[in-house]
Amino acid sequence: MSPEGSPAAGETIGQRLKRLRLERGFSQRELAAPGVSYAYISRIEAGTRQPSVKALRRLAAKLGVTADYLETGSDLDAESSRELRLTDLELAIRLGESDGAEAGLEELAAEALASGDRRTLLRSNVALAALAADRGEHGSAAKLLESALAGEAFDPYGLSDIYAQLAHAYAFSGRTSAAVELFERCLDEVRDGEDPALEARYATALSYALTQIGDMARAEDVVRHALDRASEIEDPYMRVRLYWSMARLAHHEGRSTAALENVRKAIALLHLTDDTLHLARANLLAASISLSRDDIASGAAYLDQAELLFGSSPSADDLFELRLRRARVAAGRGDAHAAIALAREAVDLAARSHPADEGLALSALGDGLTLVGDTEAADDAYRRGVDLLESEGRWRDATTACRAWARMLRQVGREQQALDVLDRAAELAMRAAPADARVEG
Repeated sequence: MSPEGSPAAGETIGQRLKRLRLERGFSQRELAAPGVSYAYISRIEAGTRQPSVKALRRLAAKLGVTADYLETGSDLDAESSRELRLTDLELAIRLGESDGAEAGLEELAAEALASGDRRTLLRSNVALAALAADRGEHGSAAKLLESALAGEAFDPYGLSDIYAQLAHAYAFSGRTSAAVELFERCLDEVRDGEDPALEARYATALSYALTQIGDMARAEDVVRHALDRASEIEDPYMRVRLYWSMARLAHHEGRSTAALENVRKAIALLHLTDDTLHLARANLLAASISLSRDDIASGAAYLDQAELLFGSSPSADDLFELRLRRARVAAGRGDAHAAIALAREAVDLAARSHPADEGLALSALGDGLTLVGDTEAADDAYRRGVDLLESEGRWRDATTACRAWARMLRQVGREQQALDVLDRAAELAMRAAPADARVEG
């Protein structure tokens, strides 16, 4: 991969040979060597003869370049050339210039597979998986990452970023139990070792996954053990993750004050580190907590900050969260049409990712439809949303949706149906309650 505009860019072998010969002051006769006559050189330069490997080596030696450079215009060997192309594509993706990157990555992956270049194959598939995840195609992302890791030794230290990416793909393609299993395996390997920051990272990620399947007690145990080790952690990002994890746990358990305190600590630390992506996501979580407390003004303010930090190209998952929260804000302000439009956009985004997200978006759509008095459509949206949330073990979210559903039914005089929905809400609330609270009850 020669830089555009360099002498080697776009040259044929013959053109390159002639340029190098003239630059070094050789005539064709002077460049000739045993087995490589001046007539042979003339035909190569004219493009009527393809040089043999042996001829390339002899000519390159006299010209003072490598045979690879004479043949390709690059001093890099094939593996290094692939690495350079891959790094260029990875950088383009990071800078938001990913047009054409997928085709380039697929080509690199095929070349790496054919040549046995495992390192490039791994990185190419990881980058392809990231592009798939950005489009909300989490199942495809998981398959790409599984393929990339096939044959690799289990290495929770060296491959932590890839394992995190794979678990994220599992969770958002409806395979949360697989994410839990992967993170538990990683955490078992690094627990109480010499890298408390990595342990905290896996503990936080595991707690998120356990929360998704409703195992709140186990999630809290995991995070508290990591917090006990936090005094050994110098990396501020690890402390942010721990505060963030505690905030999410408290939020899921309905302890909104504790949740907001922890997320504010995370935001304060992120301001010091100036990590805009994580800061944006922390503001999203703060918005969610504020909205759960019916604090519409604070929720909207946190969303404004999150959107500013995300910029013009948030990922598909982050865009879903923004649209869902904006729908809640619009409904809280009584702007029914905006609430419906935003919720429908969230439903469309979630349909490509995770059933639980679709359930949340449908319940938000029910809120908006209730405001315009479209009872039948709201009833359908709530029912579908609660069914999805319950099937995914999101008991607390399903309980909240049921209560909003029952309020709507009571408003239109459908009292018996409202009572049935409230019975369902009570049952879901029992599942959401911590195990010790259920025993005491």
